[in-house]
Amino acid sequence: MSSFDDRPNVIPWPPILFLGALALANLLSSVLPVPFPGPRWLLEPVGWLLVATGLGLMLWAFLAFRQHQTSVLPIRRADALITAAPFSFSRNPIYLSEAVLLFGLALVNASLWYGLVIAPFMLAVTRLAIIREEAHLASRFGTAWAAYAGRVRRWL
Repeated sequence: MSSFDDRPNVIPWPPILFLGALALANLLSSVLPVPFPGPRWLLEPVGWLLVATGLGLMLWAFLAFRQHQTSVLPIRRADALITAAPFSFSRNPIYLSEAVLLFGLALVNASLWYGLVIAPFMLAVTRLAIIREEAHLASRFGTAWAAYAGRVRRWL
């Protein structure tokens, strides 16, 4: 058995990274405002639509975890391989929803900083969480994981 069999991570990186990205974007927006280009009358409603989409996707993923009776926590062992619901088009719908939320907030707040933290957030989540989580899932679910990973992309 691999070292990833019991759990993928010791530190819950994803929520820490998401909250850190939010805090950094908020701080930079306050200290050095960089406006998001475009008319406010259009940015704000589209932004709220993206925020709602991100929250809806996150809720849908949480419900899938609950339905399959496995932990959503990135520091706990996976007891089921979820391949349905939002996991049918993204192996990481919660992290994807967080990226969508950040972009929505960029539009709502008319601040480019929220958009600029998305790429570093996605890179950090991939390096600190997803790679380990995928190794954990491969260890736990073997060929079922390999088949799933072969047909569903990591992000979208």
